[in-house]
Amino acid sequence: MKVIITGAGIGGLSLALMLHARGIECEIYESVPELKPLGVGINLLPHAANEMDQLGLLETLSNNAVATSALHYYNCHGQKIWQEPRGLAAGYPVPQLSIHRGKLQMLLAQAVIERLGADRLHTGMTFESVQENEDGVTACFVNREANTRHTVKADVLIGADGIHSAVRKQFYPANDDFQFSGRILWRAVTYTTPFLDGKTMFMAGHPDVKFVAYPILDDQTPAGKTAINWIAELTVPDYDLSKTDWNRGVDKSVFEGPFQSWKWDWIDIPALIAGTHAVYEFPLVDKNPLPRWSFGHTTLIGDAAHPLYPIGSNGSAQAILDARCLADHLQKVVSGKHRSVPAALKEYEADRVPPTTGLILRNRLNGPEQVMQMAHERAPEGFTHIHDVVSPNELEEVSTRYKRIAGFDPKALKRA
Repeated sequence: MKVIITGAGIGGLSLALMLHARGIECEIYESVPELKPLGVGINLLPHAANEMDQLGLLETLSNNAVATSALHYYNCHGQKIWQEPRGLAAGYPVPQLSIHRGKLQMLLAQAVIERLGADRLHTGMTFESVQENEDGVTACFVNREANTRHTVKADVLIGADGIHSAVRKQFYPANDDFQFSGRILWRAVTYTTPFLDGKTMFMAGHPDVKFVAYPILDDQTPAGKTAINWIAELTVPDYDLSKTDWNRGVDKSVFEGPFQSWKWDWIDIPALIAGTHAVYEFPLVDKNPLPRWSFGHTTLIGDAAHPLYPIGSNGSAQAILDARCLADHLQKVVSGKHRSVPAALKEYEADRVPPTTGLILRNRLNGPEQVMQMAHERAPEGFTHIHDVVSPNELEEVSTRYKRIAGFDPKALKRA
């Protein structure tokens, strides 16, 4: 079996490593001419870290990340709503890792080069089309720099080409627009002193005005400082989605106003915003769930299949879970347990469409961040104690329900 993967993001690189571990030949075609460590921080939740452990990469990733100890939620007055341990502190067999997205991608790419060979990772190759034939697929890629076209034959084509997926567009050329939430994210990193225990992630506010921060490891961090990855979020209903370039640098004055009073005894958010050198703007968007991902010998994974709001730290994790499930089903074709590639891809789709559809819809309801929404709606001016306005059972249920839906309930996570 030979597999073509379009896209060298977290999902595509993870899939390549998983296929290689199962003895399945694959090649990756990436549109950018050179992979660079772009982006800001992300979280690898325990179910994703568990898959990295199976690939023998957990130690390497842990050495380049902060092992998250806890997650705290606050209202916009700095009053604590909910807190819970995370990763090893919560009893998982593996940690939760806060890591720079670009660092994670580069470490995965290095593993692909070392294990599969540098000749299996093709950059500067933009996907143009795919045609089905009796034996599988013929994919066409364009080398923009050389202005040449290349056709590649394989048994399977996997669209792992992200939120702007060209593979997805081939099967859904119309009526597949981004769904804008009316909210904008501003993301940055500030080098400063650590807060709380130096390993905690916190979220504060409510859906219309929210701030998220957690520490990551960053090669540029000055001595004696910590790199704090943060996201400011505001409702901006009149934002023109059509004009965004999805990675636009903006001035802090665009969004900092509503956060100027958020100075608490353990963190100064205005100072955190003021201390950064570059801020990037992103619209909070997703797409409506698809009825199917698989078409003959072609299927989708990750953001190409199910773009969802970055709520609950689940985007990268779901791409990695897609990769594991897909690799397992393709292995069954090789071993004769599935009668054909199309049958295997339909089995993969049947396993992964329901949970990811549930996550898209649950994240539109703010996922585990519902606890902040509940506290704000019931006590917008604050509270004496959170249990006066939201019961312990309600708080626990929101947290447990999301873990169960997303696949990282401690009772269900197993080291397979």
